[in-house]
Amino acid sequence: MEKEADSGSDRLRIREMTIDDFSEVFHMGEEVFTSDYSPSMYRTWDEYEITTLFNSDSELCLVAEADEELLGFALGTTVDKANSAWKYGYLVWLGVRKGLQKAGVGDKLFREIKRRMVDQGVRMMIIDTDADNEAGIRFFKKQGFGNVQQHVYMTLNLSRRSRRRKERAE
Repeated sequence: MEKEADSGSDRLRIREMTIDDFSEVFHMGEEVFTSDYSPSMYRTWDEYEITTLFNSDSELCLVAEADEELLGFALGTTVDKANSAWKYGYLVWLGVRKGLQKAGVGDKLFREIKRRMVDQGVRMMIIDTDADNEAGIRFFKKQGFGNVQQHVYMTLNLSRRSRRRKERAE
């Protein structure tokens, strides 16, 4: 299903992502999800994010385009939990080309993925973002999300440990 909306003089269209979009979506994600954007999340942006979500929930992999140019994307999935009557929707990635963040592209992508999740029986939608991502938090609060909670993210550099162990052994 396609959804069209006027965006100024352009026609903004939200549609399901196709295999032909993978490369452009991947490179757009590389531009958006950098270490400046989020020191912990950018490491998880890779081509497997796109292919895995596309293979499991292609109807929740959307792109926004105008004049045949991709302007943004939304990648989501659903989760059925054992012993729960509820079905959960997880918006894994929402990216908009730099310079267009306040042009309504993200709003339209979000509304369409939310509509599709509701059609699939989702009762609760979940997102996560870096605690320092103030713009992202504002965006999702504007979409109706609440109950903001922070979680702890920790790393352990194993290559440094292995190197020290190897040096001691020599």
